[in-house]
Amino acid sequence: MADNSYFSLKTPFIPGIQSQKSVSSSFWFIFQDEKLLISISENNTDSFYNRSPDQLGLTPTFIQFFGRYGSANCFVAEVQNIKVPPPSTQFKRLRSLFGTVDDDLFVLAGRAVQILHWHKEHQFCGRCGTATEDRNTELAKICPACGFISFPRLSPAVIMSIIREDQILLARSPHFSSGMYSTLAGFVEPGETLEEAVKREVREEVNIQIINIHYVASQPWPFPHSIMIGFTASYAGGEIEIDNHEIEDARWFSVRDLPLLPSKITIARLLIDNFVETFS
Repeated sequence: MADNSYFSLKTPFIPGIQSQKSVSSSFWFIFQDEKLLISISENNTDSFYNRSPDQLGLTPTFIQFFGRYGSANCFVAEVQNIKVPPPSTQFKRLRSLFGTVDDDLFVLAGRAVQILHWHKEHQFCGRCGTATEDRNTELAKICPACGFISFPRLSPAVIMSIIREDQILLARSPHFSSGMYSTLAGFVEPGETLEEAVKREVREEVNIQIINIHYVASQPWPFPHSIMIGFTASYAGGEIEIDNHEIEDARWFSVRDLPLLPSKITIARLLIDNFVETFS
C-alpha cells in the first residue's frame, strides 16, 4: 500500500514571491485559454519551457514567480490571442499531459494554473468591489480601500473507498466515460470535520452507514482549485440507495469483476489499487 507521500514532490520546492536572481535556470508555465505551452521534441515527447515568454517572442498579460524547485525558479504566465505558437511548441490541456511529462513538473504546472485562476478571479475586492493590489510580502491580494486580503482559493474535498468484506463500493457519475466507475467524493462543508464530511457524503449519495474511517493520502487537484483528501472506511449497514442527482449507479465490486477505472493520475485510482493489492 502506498504511503501518504504518494503525490508529494520528489525534489524540494520552496514557495515564494521573489525570484532568486542568482539562480540561472527556470521553469516557465505559460498558459493560454487553460492550455499549457509545451515544447515538442523530434521524438514526440513533451517538456516544459525554460525560456520566458519574451524570449519566445510572446507578450504576456500576466507573470508571477511562485517558488523555487530545486535550483530552478518557477514562473506562471498567461498569453492571449496566440493563433500560431512558436516553432516546435503546442498548447495542450493539463490533464492530457499526465504520464507524458515528469510527475513533479506536472504537479508544479497544477500549482501554476491554480495561481493563474486565483489572479483572474480576484481582480476586485469581494467586500467592496475596489480593484485589488498584489501584496509584496506574500502571495495575496489586498484591497486598498477596505484592507480586505484574499489568498489563493483552495476547496477541500473528501474521497473515500468503502470496503465490505472483499468488495469495494464504486459509483458512476453521468459525466464519466462510458462504463467507468469510481469512488465516492464530495466537498467539505463549513464547520465539518473531514470525517464528518466522509460520513455525510456516503449517506447522501448511497444511504449506507460506515465505520473505521482512516486517512490514506491527499492530492492537489487543480481542476480548478481543489485538494482531494483520501480515506478508507468499512461498511457498517444499510442497502444502497443512490441519490439520482450526482450519481446514476453504485455497486459492490470484487477484485475479479472491477469495471473501467479512473486514470492513474487520480487519488481515486490509488484508493482502488490499494483495495486490489489487499484482496488479490
